[in-house]
Amino acid sequence: MNKRLLTFILSALALAVLPLLLQGFGQAWVRIVDVALLYILLALGLNIVVGMAGLLDLGYIAFYAVGAYMFALLASPHLTEALPAVAAMFPHGLHTPIWLAIPLGAGAAALAGVLLGAPTLKLRGDYLAIVTLGFGEIIRVFIGNLDAPINITNGPKGIDSIDPFRVGGVSLGEPWHIAGLTLESVTLHYYLFLAVVVLAVVFCTRLHDSRLGRAWVAIREDEIAAKAMGLNTRNLKLLAFGLGATFGGVSGVLFASFQGFVSPESFSLQESVMVVAMVVLGGLGHIPGVILGAFMLAALPEVLRYVAGPLQAMTDGRLDAAILRQLLVALAMIGIMLLRPRGLWPSPRHEDQMLGDDSAGGRV
Repeated sequence: MNKRLLTFILSALALAVLPLLLQGFGQAWVRIVDVALLYILLALGLNIVVGMAGLLDLGYIAFYAVGAYMFALLASPHLTEALPAVAAMFPHGLHTPIWLAIPLGAGAAALAGVLLGAPTLKLRGDYLAIVTLGFGEIIRVFIGNLDAPINITNGPKGIDSIDPFRVGGVSLGEPWHIAGLTLESVTLHYYLFLAVVVLAVVFCTRLHDSRLGRAWVAIREDEIAAKAMGLNTRNLKLLAFGLGATFGGVSGVLFASFQGFVSPESFSLQESVMVVAMVVLGGLGHIPGVILGAFMLAALPEVLRYVAGPLQAMTDGRLDAAILRQLLVALAMIGIMLLRPRGLWPSPRHEDQMLGDDSAGGRV
């Protein structure tokens, strides 16, 4: 127990000091970690749907979009400028606080998750993947065209001037000076994102070990057998879609406040596939593996910017840096799957656990 406590304390200190060290090399490095934390939250939510319940969802990024646009509409001057009725109701503008924005984003995304799950209960495998893929694209196209006859989302132009979060009277959009130390905006967002991710990890860990988590695993392994054992697979699937979508909605709210701008291009199919890859490459159904996979795939493309640039210069500009960066990411993903087909940090196999228990019993 003392060893676990020491490990926990050292890990907490390292995470607390990390942005302070990185901001010395530039705010860009802290921003990379911020984005990685958002993707970790997304991957944890998708792991509930794909890793635990075994429901292949290729449109998960739609819930990210729902949460982001929910906050963008409630914390920007767009609605008051586009709709006179809203301006009359809120003469000082819409400025939704964090304690209200996160539950609203989570609730809207959960509702969207249930609406997606309801008509797909009898679908499995490839058919479910195609339907969820279509749902994600429908949401993106819908948002991009909802600027006429009433301008709700401002279409492909997106929504800007979104309010930054205020926590305890401190605006996360401005640097904070304390004891001679300057905490930049990206550093303040890091601590907020880290707190949310830690809560999500604790929740997912408890959920994985609960009766509900075991029921989802039973459905993933053999749905017919799970139904024969008396499990209500219909309600369990809907709950998986709704609960997984909640994580996407919360992450979307944080993203909108962090960026200060949202547009349909941020929620493309490529983003959805990337989140699925994070879960699969990290270790399907294993929370530490999902966190590792999300962090690596979120940070790797940004880090490779500093590799692709010099390689482009070495070829006198004949290689495009963006394409070269995508090539390097793809090669890294292929290498991971060849070397670690079950993921970077897969969940322990049942046989390995049994072997470990037998060994422990023998030692005793």
